[in-house]
Amino acid sequence: MSDEAFESLMTSVDPPLVVVTTAAEDERAGCLVGFHSQSSIDSGHYSLWLSKANHTYRTGLRATHFAVHFLTDQDHALAERFGTACSAETDKFADLEVDTDQHGTPLLRDLPNRLLLERIAVLDDGGDHVCLATRVLSAHSGGPFTPLRVSDADDLEPGHPAEARAVSP
Repeated sequence: MSDEAFESLMTSVDPPLVVVTTAAEDERAGCLVGFHSQSSIDSGHYSLWLSKANHTYRTGLRATHFAVHFLTDQDHALAERFGTACSAETDKFADLEVDTDQHGTPLLRDLPNRLLLERIAVLDDGGDHVCLATRVLSAHSGGPFTPLRVSDADDLEPGHPAEARAVSP
């Protein structure tokens, strides 16, 4: 396989970025995610891939519910907050207006475009990310927006390199 061709294709696709939040046992976590997609129409399913290097991944293994917050082109600062620091070392939610749904999932008021999800399966294929297949419980929209894309955040340094991933789930 050509790594250069793969990188070229993925750069051209330039997916939107989201912030994924979750909680388990009163521990909140959130991270910046570029790998996510609708994965069924009827019923609504959504899949997201969490880096095994992230605290959100470790928290997410114990969680049943997640929120996917869609970032707009005006949300670079939130992308930086959730993409460059570690939740285990930093309270990423500090100084933000955060609501909590009935499952304890943190909801960021500054990001009204969101999905609330229930985990239905976890797929670990041995790569550096794990797929969470989820059922969409509800969707909320603040209206049309221009998404913040991977290319808009190429100045950000991830909080963890892929090599720092956990060995097993």
